[in-house]
Amino acid sequence: MEKIEIKPDIFWVGGIDWDIRNFHGYSTNRGTTYNSYLINDEKITLVDTIKPKFIGEMLSRIKEIIDPKKIDYIISNHVEMDHSGSLPEIAKICPNAKIITSTRGEKGLNKHYKDNLNLKVVDSGESLNIGKRNLTFVHIPMVHWPDSMVTYVKKDKLLLSNDSFGQHIASQERFDHELEWGVLKEEAAKYYANIVMPYGSQVEKALSSIQDLEINMIAPSHGIIWKTHIDKIVNEYKKWAKYESEQKALIIYDSMWGSTEIIANVLREGINEIGINVSIRNLKNTHISDIISEVLTTKLILLGSPTLNNGLLPTMGGFLSYMKGLRPKNKIGFVFGSYGWGGQAVGEIEKIIRDLSWDIPIQNININYIPTEDDLKNIKNIGNKLGNYLKK
Repeated sequence: MEKIEIKPDIFWVGGIDWDIRNFHGYSTNRGTTYNSYLINDEKITLVDTIKPKFIGEMLSRIKEIIDPKKIDYIISNHVEMDHSGSLPEIAKICPNAKIITSTRGEKGLNKHYKDNLNLKVVDSGESLNIGKRNLTFVHIPMVHWPDSMVTYVKKDKLLLSNDSFGQHIASQERFDHELEWGVLKEEAAKYYANIVMPYGSQVEKALSSIQDLEINMIAPSHGIIWKTHIDKIVNEYKKWAKYESEQKALIIYDSMWGSTEIIANVLREGINEIGINVSIRNLKNTHISDIISEVLTTKLILLGSPTLNNGLLPTMGGFLSYMKGLRPKNKIGFVFGSYGWGGQAVGEIEKIIRDLSWDIPIQNININYIPTEDDLKNIKNIGNKLGNYLKK
């Protein structure tokens, strides 16, 4: 695959990772790209490098445009190794190039590489003239690392957005109009939910800091470049940053001998009777990162586990640990489970969702051994109540 011109004299020169299926615990079923961009101006500028494994791919694309030794500036918008990992090697190829980074970026790059890189720190709002173009740098700390920065190219109305607006998609297509909006939204939501969700207030600040920029293309560091659906994806980010949810329910559970599964299904029936859309996910066969994508957009979350060894099933324990780190807000929670003796699992789950400040309007269900007919009637009734509470 050759380089792709995304604007006059601005090229995508990144790498495509068709095979990756796990990105530090996040399932990447569609693979991903590591996007790097070359601006061919009076001062030749490379925006971000890529994962070291793909440096040959990147260099081959750059060589179609210019001799890599001629690069004058390398912009490091983000220290994370999938973006900066090949920076030391690129710096050796063009030793006179200055590496532009944020204050936190300087610290991070020095900690990672210790190579006496030729670093130049820029403040938020500072600009760099490269000939026909001025590049403006905007710091967006904690979206999603402290060093995060975006680069704006005013002449081309182009935002090089770092991890913001990214998706994990390996594809020969480079632009959003070449893929279905539904696929793009799904992958952008999954990316946000699993990587950016804890930083909603920082995302709101970042959106505010770029709202006055004239933008007709957003080129992120992963996935597809936005030019047709910019308004749509920005609006989704605004909702996600405010932790807005849809009026629907999600049941997440695991079961040992079937009792907790029975409870889950009867709760689903009860909620569905009220006219609420309900999804049900078994932790045995659904990856936690896919479930978190649904948590992002769902208001009512029900969590169920039987008690094992005076605690949770390991699948639920792992999921709760993962979810707690991502800190979803503004949810309605409900906990259910079953036990033979002890029955501690339900209390442990409830403690975690109370720590997240979720609304818990109805007392939990904790069934000894197997639900009776009376239990099942009560469980369905609770499902009805939860559905009606959600409709308020």
